[in-house]
Amino acid sequence: MTTAAPMPVPFPFAAITGQPQLRQALLLAAVDPGLGGVLIEGPRGTAKTTAARALAELLPGAPFVTLPLGASLESLVGTLDLGQALAGHELKFAPGLLARANGGVLYVDEINLLPDALIDSLLDAAASGVNVVERDGISHRHAARFVLVGTMNPEEGTLRPQLLDRFGLCVQLRNIEDAAERQAIVRARLAFDVDPQGFRAKHAQAEAELASALVAARALVADASALPYGDDVHETVSALCIASQVDGLRADLVMLRSARALAAWDGAAAITADHVQRVAEAVLLHRRKPHAEGAAPAQAPAQQNAGGRSGANDAGQGNAADGDWGAMPPEPVGIERVKPLRPLIPAQTAPQATPKKA
Repeated sequence: MTTAAPMPVPFPFAAITGQPQLRQALLLAAVDPGLGGVLIEGPRGTAKTTAARALAELLPGAPFVTLPLGASLESLVGTLDLGQALAGHELKFAPGLLARANGGVLYVDEINLLPDALIDSLLDAAASGVNVVERDGISHRHAARFVLVGTMNPEEGTLRPQLLDRFGLCVQLRNIEDAAERQAIVRARLAFDVDPQGFRAKHAQAEAELASALVAARALVADASALPYGDDVHETVSALCIASQVDGLRADLVMLRSARALAAWDGAAAITADHVQRVAEAVLLHRRKPHAEGAAPAQAPAQQNAGGRSGANDAGQGNAADGDWGAMPPEPVGIERVKPLRPLIPAQTAPQATPKKA
């Protein structure tokens, strides 16, 4: 008889160093799972999986479910229990991964490589909190309220704009270029690998405070009468979305919900324009048109720093106007006369013979 290997203990969320935009986006999605999840873009080795797994531990009794790339639609949404149907001639629903993830975190690594059908079902359930199955003679619906966290490396392909828009928040991670910050991250990871329990004990108090704040914020968001806001909040949201030239009104709605979740996390009495400004980049990053205000220049890929997007070049300096530095202006080119071509078949010089009469 073989026993299952114990699951590795997760890295504490409170011990994650750097990446403030990632931490904020994950916490907001945990406060209000109805935001539609978080899409994390970035290179390999930037703690995407570590942060998602650590978030699940802050939620009391929350499961952490991983959707593999080779999963089928039936394994995701659920299907007919064939064993029960064949044995007792009874139609019974067999739950899928969406049911298992209810109340927890559903993590999808390299979500851009999933088939569109799976992504559609995933995003529908993440936004509505309900999974509806109408197939194989079964009509079933169940709660599917979870925090969706999807990661992708843009070098391996992107999602269609229609799917990108349905993610609530998006964060672009960067390679750490500050030597002191890199050293702090590496030291923390090595200390955790050597003594996971001892490392977790050092951060236990901070973890407990985060979990308690998360419970309080979720309760505040659930109160419909809490966190009022005025016309200035609406005006700020509209101005930001119009400047980014987003399609539709989903960005406006998500920005308001995100600002409300942030206000609940802060324990504020009302939503302010400052809350809107603090969540705007995560809401607009994947919805903003390339030529809109605030978009990264086309000459170089955008990089993420602690405060948001940056259009800096590889040297860490410059601006959008410096993208074509050193380029030479076009010069006119002269036109050379070409010798006319001669036909390949020579013209007939001999007179044609007249046909003889029959």
